[in-house]
Amino acid sequence: MERPSFLYFIGIGGIGMSGLARYFRRQGAAVAGYDRTPSELSGQLSLEGIEVSYDTGLSNIPATFRDADPAKVLVVRTPAVPMSNPLIAYWRQRGAPIKKRSEVLGLVTQDRPTIAVAGTHGKTTVSTMLAHLLMEGGVPSNAFLGGISANYGTNVLLNSKAVVNVVEADEYDRSFLALHPENAVVTAMDPDHLDIYGTPEAMYQAYADFAMLVTGRMLVHRRVLARLQAHASRLRDAVPYGIDEADGPHAANVAVKDGAYHFDLVAEGRVLPDLVLGMPGRHNVENAVAASTMALHAGVKPEAVRKGLATFRGVSRRFELRASTEKITFIDDYAHHPTELDACIRSVKELYPGRKVTGIFQPHLYSRTRDLAADFAKSLGQLDELVLLEIYPAREEPIPGITSAWLLEQVPMTNKTLCTKEQLVPLLEGRDLSILLTLGAGDIDRLVPGIAAMVNKRG
Repeated sequence: MERPSFLYFIGIGGIGMSGLARYFRRQGAAVAGYDRTPSELSGQLSLEGIEVSYDTGLSNIPATFRDADPAKVLVVRTPAVPMSNPLIAYWRQRGAPIKKRSEVLGLVTQDRPTIAVAGTHGKTTVSTMLAHLLMEGGVPSNAFLGGISANYGTNVLLNSKAVVNVVEADEYDRSFLALHPENAVVTAMDPDHLDIYGTPEAMYQAYADFAMLVTGRMLVHRRVLARLQAHASRLRDAVPYGIDEADGPHAANVAVKDGAYHFDLVAEGRVLPDLVLGMPGRHNVENAVAASTMALHAGVKPEAVRKGLATFRGVSRRFELRASTEKITFIDDYAHHPTELDACIRSVKELYPGRKVTGIFQPHLYSRTRDLAADFAKSLGQLDELVLLEIYPAREEPIPGITSAWLLEQVPMTNKTLCTKEQLVPLLEGRDLSILLTLGAGDIDRLVPGIAAMVNKRG
C-alpha cells in the first residue's frame, strides 16, 4: 500500500487503533489522534511521541495536520465513534479520506503473508501465543493483537524484517471481511454481536465469508467446523483441531501437574510429548494446539514451540493471576460471553478443586445481556457465590427492563447479590473468600488494583 504521510486516529486509545498508530509511527508517518477519556494505552502513546487529545475542539488537532494537504491525511475511525463526532465532520468537510480501522488493517495485511485468528473468544490468546512462538522460533513477524501481551507489555510487535503478519480478526461490524489472510484460525462461533448481525445465522454467514477469503491453511475448532462448512459450501479443506481430535491437530494425555497443564501435541505429522503450558486453563490447551500448529506450519522448530509454550505468560486480563495469599487466590478474566464464563469457571474448579469460588461479574452491553440472558444465568450459576455489578453500556443506550437485577433473578443460586462499583471493595472485605474472580469486558478492570490490594492486605 502507498504509505500516508499523516494519520489521524479518532478513538486512538482502543486496543486495535493504538496498535495501528504505533505501526504507522514506526513506518515514519506523522501520527496523532483523539479519544474520549485518558487510559493507560493512550498515555503510553503520548509517552512515545504521539499527540493525543481528549476534547473534540478543532484547535486540539495538531497544526501540522490542519495545515497539511487534506488528501494526504488518512483519518482512521473506530465504529465505536459516531459519524456525528465533530472531528469526523471536520475531516469530511475538508475532503480527507476516512477509513474504518478494519479497512486500514486490511491494507496492512496486503503487505506480506498474513495469519488471521478469528473467533468469538480465544482469538486474542491464540494470536498472542502464536506471535510469541514465532518470536521464539526466529521467524520475524509483525503482530497486531487485541490485548496486552504479558511477555512483551504491548499490543503490537513490529519487526522491520517481518516476513509474516499475525492479526486478530474481529467479527464486530464484520471487520474481518476487510482482511487478506493467507492462513487462518477460527476458534469459536458462539452467537454474539446480535445488535450488529440480527440473527446467529447472519453471524455464521459472516464467518463463512471470512473463511472464503483464506487462500492457504485453515484451522477450525472441531466444535464449529460443521456449522462453518454448512455456510461455506466451497470450504472443503479446513482442518479441525481440539483436544483428543481424531482427524486433525490435537492435544492428547492432558493432565494437571503442580498447577500447570501438560499435554502431548499431535500436529504437522509429528508428536511433541509432555509439553507444559505456562498459562492456566483447559481452554488454553486448545488455544495452544491452534497456535503451535500454525507456528510449526510457519517453520518454527519443535524445540522452539516447547520453549515458547512453557515461557508464554499470557495476555492481560485473560485468566490473569492478580494476587495470591495463603488464604485467597484472585484471578482476573475478560470473559464477557456465557461460553467464556463456562471455560473460565470450569478451569478454576479444575485447578483449585474443592475451594469456594466467588465471582464478580460486570455484564457488557444491554443487547448482549438481553439476547443471552438464559445462557448467562446458567454459566454464572456454576459459581459458589455471585456478586453482580451494573451493566456496562459501552456504545449502547439502556433497553427498558434489561438490568442486572433482572438478570440476577434468573441465576439459579441463593448466594448472590447486586453491588455498585463503589460498594464492591467494602463488601468483599466482609466476605469469606477463597478463590475470587473478576469477570467482564467493561471498566471492571479499573477495580482490579483495589481488589488486589485488599486481598494482599487480608493475607
